Amino acid sequence: MIQPTIFLLTFIPQILAMGKFHDSIKPAHKEFIEKQHIFFVSTAPLSADGRVNLSPKGLDCFKVLSELQVGYMDLISSGNETSAHTLENGRITIMFCSFEGAPNILRLYGNGFAVLPGTAEWERYAPHFKLYPSTRQLIIADIELVQTSCGFGVPLYTYEGERDIHFEWAEKKGADGLYDYVQQNNLESLDGLPTNLGLKS
Repeated sequence: MIQPTIFLLTFIPQILAMGKFHDSIKPAHKEFIEKQHIFFVSTAPLSADGRVNLSPKGLDCFKVLSELQVGYMDLISSGNETSAHTLENGRITIMFCSFEGAPNILRLYGNGFAVLPGTAEWERYAPHFKLYPSTRQLIIADIELVQTSCGFGVPLYTYEGERDIHFEWAEKKGADGLYDYVQQNNLESLDGLPTNLGLKS
């Protein structure tokens, strides 16, 4: 039986060394990202008592635009925290992890910003994404740091498919209903910070 002290001295340095940092998105990172069906986006306000936001995303909406820039298509939903937080301070972290095959976690740290329809930036970025009548905005992030780590604690899951519920909901709302929903729910954060849509209104 291996003594606990011997195990710690032998294996912990190897485990800690598994976390690696990169100054850009490498081809292997891009390949890994493109295989994942879900990712997580985290932002936070500058206020010490502000609420940290963490959102799961799917629907094949994420794109690696270059080795230093990524983005995703953002649909109308009940909150708009990412827009408000990045408008205030830019900070954004995006995480991917493998639920099938070899374990791996990949984090992208950077500065994000929202791109709204009808702007010059929209014309630049929109062609990279599949858009829907309920597309709210694009979230673009300039990446400063890439981290990969082991992911040994991430469980195995099997991907079954995407949900259609959002698109059914959006179709029932119609264009006028979606506009009203945005005006009621998407103009400021939970902490009262304005979103890009809020400034536009």
